[in-house]
Order: sequence, then structure tokens, then C-alpha cells
Amino acid sequence: MAEKLDIRSVREWLPQINNPLLVAGPCSLETEKQTLETARLLAKDHRVFIFRGGIWKPRTRPGSFEGIGSVGLKWMQLVKQETGLPVGIEVANAIHTEEALKHGIDVLWIGARSTASPFVVQEIADVLKGTDSVVMVKNPVNPDLQLWMGAIERVYRAGIRNIVAIHRGFTPFGETKYRNYPSWQTVIELRRLMPEVPVICDPSHIAGKREYLLEIAQKAFDMGLDGLMLESHVDPSCALSDKEQQLTPADLGKLLDRLVIRHQSANNPFFENQLELLRNRIDSLDNELLEVLSSRMDIVREIGKYKKEHNVTALQINRWAQLMEDRVKLGQKLNLSKTFTQILFQLIHEDSVRMQTEIMDNHQEKEI
Repeated sequence: MAEKLDIRSVREWLPQINNPLLVAGPCSLETEKQTLETARLLAKDHRVFIFRGGIWKPRTRPGSFEGIGSVGLKWMQLVKQETGLPVGIEVANAIHTEEALKHGIDVLWIGARSTASPFVVQEIADVLKGTDSVVMVKNPVNPDLQLWMGAIERVYRAGIRNIVAIHRGFTPFGETKYRNYPSWQTVIELRRLMPEVPVICDPSHIAGKREYLLEIAQKAFDMGLDGLMLESHVDPSCALSDKEQQLTPADLGKLLDRLVIRHQSANNPFFENQLELLRNRIDSLDNELLEVLSSRMDIVREIGKYKKEHNVTALQINRWAQLMEDRVKLGQKLNLSKTFTQILFQLIHEDSVRMQTEIMDNHQEKEI
């Protein structure tokens, strides 16, 4: 069980915010001119509250543009002075963090690769002790919820109370539509276990391409997330990193115009009453569903005992392949997605095999 965190709301450390939190700016700062031109245009949109920019760019493989380095910190100071926008950068180690604090950077975020290492997160957290910094924590590259939560807790235990989680998707194992797999269920679990932590979405890193940004951003708001981090460059075609996923400030404005921002509640008694009725129906159906699954597992145990008596393996691959094919077809007829049905029956089957294997192992132990 996660510890309860006394996290300050976004509106406490950014009182001028009157919409979902929007963080925008280039993937990488490349020149002072590019930085300031982008910032000036973004500052004209009242929906942008924080200007972001990559100073140090941890790349997956060497040879790519790895950031302009410390000189970019001075450019961020100029952005802050000229536009009045708070500024934020990624920090990947203690040295980055120390330099960012010295230059008055308002928001620091811990990237996905750094979140994956408790050693790195602790190193950053140690530098942050005694400060009133705003720290954003991206999910790790793999969908490890405990690792994500652990990074947030390390920052919190350093005394930081201005914390935001960033959902930027997870490294896929094969070819996918998006650059990173969203795994929305992982975000739902984070919000269930740490409801006090604001969560924003990074559609740029999930999408990898401009054409998918709108659908991901809308999905984030449909799920009640608290804002977005979007990459914006004055001329994306010339960007030195991730040019395909960046928008011009003008195109960012058009995207924001198309988004529908939904509310956690309609503040309407009739709506709440109807919602409660529908939720009660779901609760009733869930109870029935669990009772049916329990009955199914009783039969699985009987099959396990029968297989044991006849010295037959727990896993029958032909039966499993046929079962999956049949259930997917039936699910599609019932308007259930193929992916949902596959995942559901994979989980059921894995636990069925586990249960039958235990029955056989227990039998062997008794003989020994």
C-alpha cells in the first residue's frame, strides 16, 4: 500500500493556472534565437503555463544530438525574464540538478530512463533537499508501476511537496502505431494508489508523430488527467531531435482549440443519481462475474486432479490454442475487442495452469 503523500495542488504553486496544466516548448534548445522565438510565440497563448526545453538529451544510442548543455540554462533565464513564463528542464543526475537550481529553473523533471534507476533518482533527490522546487517524474521506460511510485516517493521524502507525474508511454516490444505504448491501465493504477499526485500526459513521446497528438491528448483529458506536456518548435522541420513529433506554436494552438476538456463531475444532482444507478448495475454484474470465475476455477481444479490421476501435463497447447480462437471469435460477436479478450483469457489461462501445476506438485511432495 502506498503511503499517503501531502502533495500541493498545481494551483498552489502556479496560482495563475485556470485550465489544465500545459507545458510546452522544444524537445531540445538549439540556439538562443530558436529558444526565444519559440517562447515568445507560446507566451501569446494564455493556455501555456510553463515553457519546457531540453538542455541535456540522454539518447538511446550515441551519435544523435545530445543537447546544447549548460549554455542553454542562460537562454532559459532569458525566456523567464522576457515572457514571465516559468521554465522547466530535464535533469538526469546530481550535477544537472545543481546547475538547474543555481540558474533558477522553476521546474525540473526526471526522465523515463532516470526514473528506471533508483540510484539516479536518489542522487537527484539528495540535491533537492531543502528546496521548494517543482519536480515532475516521468514513468520509467517499462511499465513498472512500483518503480514509478518509488521514484515519486524518493522525491517526496527529500521534502519536495510540488510533485507531478508525467505519463509518456512505455517502450514497446514490437512494431506499434505509436512510438511508445500508452498502457493507460498503468496510469489508472497510479492514480488509484496515489490519488493525491497530479498526473499530466506527454502525447509527444507517446505518439512520435504529429498526426497522433490530438487523439492521445483527447484520450488523456477523457480519462481526467490534469494536463499535457507537448513539444513545440518554431520550425520543426529543422529540429535537431524528434522533429516528427513537434508542432509549431500556431499548430499547437489549433490542436488545443480542438480539445474537449471534460470534468470529473457534472455538479448536477440528476446526473449524479443516474451515474449512481449505472455504477450499481456494474457492481452487481461484477459480483456475478466473480462468482462465475470462481465456479470456472472449481472446474479447473477438478480437471487438474483428473490430469494428475492419468499422468497428463497441465498445459495442453492444442486445447489452449483452440480455446483462444473460439473465445476471440465469440468476443467479437459480443462487441468486445480482440485485444481485450486475448488479455482476459491469457490471464485466466495462466492462473489455471498455475493452479493445476500446484495440484501436481503437491502430489509429488506427498510421495517424496
